Amino acid sequence: MKIGIISFAHMHALSYATYLLQHPEAELVGIWDAEKKRGKEMAQKFDTNFYLDLDEFLQTDVEAVIVCSENVNHKEHVIKAARYRKHILCEKPIATEVEDAKAMIEACEKSEVILQVAYPVRFVPAIQQVKQMIESGQIGEVVAVNATNHGQMPGGWFVEKELSGGGSATDHIVHIMDLLRWILKDEVKNVYAELDTRFYDIDVEDCGSVLLELESGVIASIDPSWSRPATFPTWGDVTMKIVGTEGTIAVDAYKQYSLLYNDKDGRIQQKPWADDMDEGLVNDFIDCIKTRREPFITGTDGLRTLEVVKAAYMSNELKRTVTIER
Repeated sequence: MKIGIISFAHMHALSYATYLLQHPEAELVGIWDAEKKRGKEMAQKFDTNFYLDLDEFLQTDVEAVIVCSENVNHKEHVIKAARYRKHILCEKPIATEVEDAKAMIEACEKSEVILQVAYPVRFVPAIQQVKQMIESGQIGEVVAVNATNHGQMPGGWFVEKELSGGGSATDHIVHIMDLLRWILKDEVKNVYAELDTRFYDIDVEDCGSVLLELESGVIASIDPSWSRPATFPTWGDVTMKIVGTEGTIAVDAYKQYSLLYNDKDGRIQQKPWADDMDEGLVNDFIDCIKTRREPFITGTDGLRTLEVVKAAYMSNELKRTVTIER
């Protein structure tokens, strides 16, 4: 299967490219990037072709693309790829505006191509086990969830609102929100959020607290901050404490690691040994193209999480609870 990557702006592109090379049924046949220097370096690193003209790239026999451009460019790149009838894995968030996400989904449906959104935390074995435990009724009826997606401040275009769409709330609400929807089979009704910039001298928020009421009545809280210091041994975390009527589950998606005291680089580092979530995501994308099944994580999944992000920003601005109308 011939697959290409549209932009290496997002750091996850490196991981996706690595797992494409390792997959026995996939071939990384090309890279397009608006930044010529970066694109050429990545093409050399992964021993593939570099394209500066996106139309030229999409006119080739590439069957699918992974979009890893800046958030604001997802719409343009996904719609263009769909018009060339290429299947698409799009980095999260699906877009920076709800209407853009809807247009992307419509374009893919019209061209009859797959649109999958990159929420790889679904592929963490511990997270999958939590879903099974809840579905089997081991903790009774879920009544509340307390979740975190802390991280280091990524810098670069992530802190430029015109390219990212926002700061830590844009970056980190979506992962937890996707897990909540998937595990609980529920949608968000009401959102209350307070966001701020406390840790860094940047123009977007780097911390906050988001409170959600789901349609079932479940109450959930999310801490989506960029609060991990530069010396933290890994990029961040994904944790959830799920409270039920008959028990509680606590899960840390990144708990399985060895600690490396790296004198060479002067760092202490967490080295995970669990199954890699990005590998699971890439493998699933390839399989859904092969089998022509609906992707595990759909464009609509991306849209629903984006709706929560936009409601959080509105709530923070209006200083009141916002109801999501669909």
